[in-house]
Amino acid sequence: MSAATASSPAAAPDARPVLSRPRFALLVFAGVYPLVTLLLYAIVPLTAGWALWQQTLVLVPIIVVAMVWGLIPFLHRRFAGFLHPARDRAGR
Repeated sequence: MSAATASSPAAAPDARPVLSRPRFALLVFAGVYPLVTLLLYAIVPLTAGWALWQQTLVLVPIIVVAMVWGLIPFLHRRFAGFLHPARDRAGR
């Protein structure tokens, strides 16, 4: 067996399948759009009269924290089969 064959995904049944980036982008969009919209409705009345850059300075850190520690881990757990289409039902 050559080194190229030993390192191929077919030869390593425990290797994780590649993440489907278009599917991941679709799910992130579906999660981020309502998050941003709700936060805008909440923050804009509180920051009336502020410059746009000041409003986004408040908004963006909230969105980033929500995505990194909430939305993205949730999407990976909940939609693992959709994001990794080659993954079998045993979780490998």
